[in-house]
Amino acid sequence: MAELTWRTYGGARRSTRAWRVRTSAVLVAAVVFAVLVVPPLAHLDEQAVDLAAKLRPPSWAHPFGTDDVGRDLLLRCVYGLRVSLLVGVVAAVVATVIGTAVGALAGAVGGWTDRVVMRLVDVFSSVPHLLLGIFIVAMFRPGVWPVVVSVALTHWLSTARIVRAEVLSLRSRPYIDAAVSGGSSQWRIAVRHLLPGVLPQAALAAVLMVPHAIWHESALSFLGLGLPAHQASLGTLVQSARGSLLAGDWWPTLFPGLFIIVPTLAIAGLAGAWRERLNPRRRSELML
Repeated sequence: MAELTWRTYGGARRSTRAWRVRTSAVLVAAVVFAVLVVPPLAHLDEQAVDLAAKLRPPSWAHPFGTDDVGRDLLLRCVYGLRVSLLVGVVAAVVATVIGTAVGALAGAVGGWTDRVVMRLVDVFSSVPHLLLGIFIVAMFRPGVWPVVVSVALTHWLSTARIVRAEVLSLRSRPYIDAAVSGGSSQWRIAVRHLLPGVLPQAALAAVLMVPHAIWHESALSFLGLGLPAHQASLGTLVQSARGSLLAGDWWPTLFPGLFIIVPTLAIAGLAGAWRERLNPRRRSELML
């Protein structure tokens, strides 16, 4: 009876996981379709102002309604999502490259190099990401690339720790000892054996980092430190809609907020499934 109950529970859990993965995949596909296909087909200027149509509720003409100057909110959300995805993907790739290089250096060389590098990682980790990001963005003019730099320089620390731990694990494998006994240099061992072993973990860390980067960009834009005010961004859309929300107009806040939450949860869902398949016994080490 207990075995039957466990099998039933396991089957229900696998079914729930499969449903979550399929839903996440559909949402991610919808996001990709929206950012690639909707703007060319819309034939509308997302900056076009129509004061006669300001703050109109959702309708067939404007499915998400209009903002306080009459701009189509659906198109604005799609353009804002394009910016957020650009920042998230590029920043995640750059941060993963930095973190992989630092973690591999610390784990492969070891000794005092490992201790110094990891103490620097601890120092940077002690500063809140958002505070450090604000400091970095404030040194540049508002734009996409300062935000990318800010997010990348504040999100490589977890990847460095993951890669270092994986390198230390790989260094204890018998084939590494055989390579050392065969006279292979540290550089050859790192390139031929250690780096290929950590690439799956680093790739997974990059995917897991994309939602964090999108949230970080939205927070900076909400504070007015990200993109210029005239450029569509999910954070600036939410920030500019605060007055409308107080007046009872809910749609300028709701839809940009959903465009932040839903895609990031979908990406995180796919990354979580990949994480469980890649290494089900050490899932906690891959959390960012």
